[in-house]
Amino acid sequence: MIDRFTLNNESCVFTQKACCRNSAHMLPVTDWLADLPDNVAENDLVEIQFKNTRKGYYHNINHLPLEKGVSVIVDANPGYDLGEVVLTGRLVKAQMKKNNIDLSRYEIRNVTRLAVEADHERAAAAHAREQETMIKARQLAKSLGLEMKIGDVEFQGDGTKAIFYYIADGRVDFRQLIKVYAETFRIRIEMKQIGARQEAGRIGGTGPCGRELCCSTWMTNFSSVGTGAARLQHISPNPQKLAGQCAKLKCCLNYEVPIYEDALKRGEVIGTPVANEEQEEDLGFKNDVGEGALNRFDRRKKKNNNRRDDRRDRQNRNDRNDRQKSDTNRPE
Repeated sequence: MIDRFTLNNESCVFTQKACCRNSAHMLPVTDWLADLPDNVAENDLVEIQFKNTRKGYYHNINHLPLEKGVSVIVDANPGYDLGEVVLTGRLVKAQMKKNNIDLSRYEIRNVTRLAVEADHERAAAAHAREQETMIKARQLAKSLGLEMKIGDVEFQGDGTKAIFYYIADGRVDFRQLIKVYAETFRIRIEMKQIGARQEAGRIGGTGPCGRELCCSTWMTNFSSVGTGAARLQHISPNPQKLAGQCAKLKCCLNYEVPIYEDALKRGEVIGTPVANEEQEEDLGFKNDVGEGALNRFDRRKKKNNNRRDDRRDRQNRNDRNDRQKSDTNRPE
């Protein structure tokens, strides 16, 4: 009986219990300069990816033959960690600049050696404890009355340390919680606060558009999203439709905002009179950016571009007409 099979070059692994995704396929990077001569020799910096979207930059001081997809052992504090090479050569510095990493402040550790089968087995045993540890950690945090949520737990490759990713609205005093965790799990504890968008990126998923979440495939910097972006694009302000899997406004609402702003600057202004085919004046109420036109209504030349008020005025006129008819037909 087959209890495991893979898809897309092991990017997805299906077992009897669940479907898991290879972390190296989250926030993927394409090395467009990989086939150029002396690309790797230009600098010794490499980008290493760990679980989900966590990445780091390391020095290849031993000049190991590193290429994309190779598993390596890197220095950690304390011990060591197991990661996968995702980028080498001259594009690494460009990637660090894109992520706003200051080399004068960022501590760059070293790649020590290539990973062997024993390293993978030890890391797999450590990662197998993550789900159980996360559930237990949530229970302990709740028992201490802390307003926080443990979103994910990541064990180091040697199993001596774990990173607890948590979400909280405000500041949390978790000094007592760290002591409880250390006594319960017998490992070194590191607490790292993340936002709701970062949690969605680490977990992954599929959006309503049918594609994988942007935060888990290419987005690294999250900008604020307001309801003004939806109003500018004439999107219905329905919170259930505007919210993503992180319960925040969808990041994609900001994608086409510059296009709409530019179109509004070049096009007609909503509420200004425009001439129609009959040389009468209408009032624009909506910009159709795709058609490059201004939708209009209200041929009564009133400076009111609110459909609701127009319908109310029409209803009032109908009510007055009905009353006049009833008065006319009333017997004397």
